[in-house]
Amino acid sequence: MYSIYLVEDEKDLNTILSTYLRQEGWNIKSFLTGSEVLDHIDDEPDLWILDIMLPDCDGFELIKKIKNNNENTPVIFISARDKDIDRVIGLEMGSDDYLAKPFLPIELIIRTKKLLKRVYSKSISPQKTGTLTLGDYIVDDTKRKIFFKDNEIEITSKEYDLLNFLFKNIGTAFSREQILLKIWGNDYFGSDRVVDDLIRRIRKKFYDLNLETIYGFGYRLNEI
Repeated sequence: MYSIYLVEDEKDLNTILSTYLRQEGWNIKSFLTGSEVLDHIDDEPDLWILDIMLPDCDGFELIKKIKNNNENTPVIFISARDKDIDRVIGLEMGSDDYLAKPFLPIELIIRTKKLLKRVYSKSISPQKTGTLTLGDYIVDDTKRKIFFKDNEIEITSKEYDLLNFLFKNIGTAFSREQILLKIWGNDYFGSDRVVDDLIRRIRKKFYDLNLETIYGFGYRLNEI
């Protein structure tokens, strides 16, 4: 049973969302203020659902503490402020999804299910040392090769580096700047649009990968 912590200061909405979440069979603990949360950061639930605007602090402050405790804990932000800047800041700080109020409780349920499946799914798993699989794709890190149904796909060194990085971090969103630093290194001087060009080339060769564009931020590889 998944453990989910909900932080929402609107009491009626907190009760409604908690009820819907419990109906899915999940173990739900809810909070109305940020100060209540501070004593439970170390609990490490399977998922946090955070309201950005709280009476005594904000979700950005809380996610810092959550990620400092365990950077792999998934977080969904909810907010009455439907601003792109909030969405981007949230992603940069490690949130996995963002819902703008008002929203239907069923939408939160759907997104929660998808996120839990993405984060805790075993669809990507080690087969042997240096090897990862995702669907019918196999990444052989020792040979720096990628196979689809046992057939090798011809790729460049940069295409391999980026795919290998994304396969090892499935479900995690990365900004163009983060990808640029990881794949090209500190010594690269030029536009971050080289990342977009590399993504386009990869999509042509790996057309059925769920390689998501996050508008105004970057990219994320999801489950197939």
